[in-house]
Amino acid sequence: MEKKVVSAMEVARLANVSQSTVSRVFTPGASVSEKTRQKVLKVAEELNYQPNALARGLITKKTNLVGLAMKDIQNPFYHEVLGIFTKKLRAKGYSVLFVYTENEEIQQEEINHFLEYNVEAIIVTDALLSSNVVKKLQNNNIPVTLFNRYDKNLQCHSVSCDNISAAKEIAAYVYEKNYKDIVFITGKLNTSTSRDRQKGFTDFLTSKGLNVTTLEGDYTYDKSFHLTKNMIKNGHTPEVIFGANDITALGALDALKEAGISVPDETVVIGFDDIKMSSWPHYALSTWVQPIEQMVDETIHLLALDSDSSGPQTVKLKGHFIHRETTK
Repeated sequence: MEKKVVSAMEVARLANVSQSTVSRVFTPGASVSEKTRQKVLKVAEELNYQPNALARGLITKKTNLVGLAMKDIQNPFYHEVLGIFTKKLRAKGYSVLFVYTENEEIQQEEINHFLEYNVEAIIVTDALLSSNVVKKLQNNNIPVTLFNRYDKNLQCHSVSCDNISAAKEIAAYVYEKNYKDIVFITGKLNTSTSRDRQKGFTDFLTSKGLNVTTLEGDYTYDKSFHLTKNMIKNGHTPEVIFGANDITALGALDALKEAGISVPDETVVIGFDDIKMSSWPHYALSTWVQPIEQMVDETIHLLALDSDSSGPQTVKLKGHFIHRETTK
């Protein structure tokens, strides 16, 4: 038996209000008197009415949809980020339209997906954007905010951790402990996060007369594990390994443990992000804690969902170093 779909028009007729009033009742933040709201909700409950978000969007010209584009879905950091964005946006009456991009750069068809659903704003985490795409979105009055990175060549907002400052603090710790044999395993070289973490770390130590061995990673566990394993096989066991993110550091940590190298007595390991796995007893990784909740709040604010902000803004937040079992 086919289920009967109750329309907003039926609710409006029985509640003796307009169809647009019914739509406003089911739109978070919309202006409607409490008496009218209760009357409409009572009728809606009696009829078992479920609002149609897309239909409501045609009436109110607001879809309450925010697009979120992400590439590295295997990285636990971005799983956490997606969950926090979804929760916080839902609390404000917005839903997330998630697009997974398989390419380094977001493709036109993926942007078209956002445009088809008339999203009100777009958040881009770890995928790349071209200036042409940003311009097209802006022409459609869709604000774009980059999360956990920035791009000086793009005219859009960005929110990230102050990676240079954070990496300098990690380097200061390494210097104070008088370590000399130091390795940094990078992330993807085309990302601002990896570049800034490398710059802050190596610039500080170079200024103190210390050299840093740099190995090119890609933010993945496997690449870091094999880089560290090969380094040990070639007779090099450094005093410090700093990974561009936690997954990188965990790969290095497991390679060290497999080789029977004591951490932190022989080699200190430091990560960046503070994903949940980092606190697991098996790892107990020392790392830099990114203020994710605050970063998400700032991103939502810059999307102009809370306020009208003029001109591209770059927000960089602090975070802090947390010491666990992989540092002395």
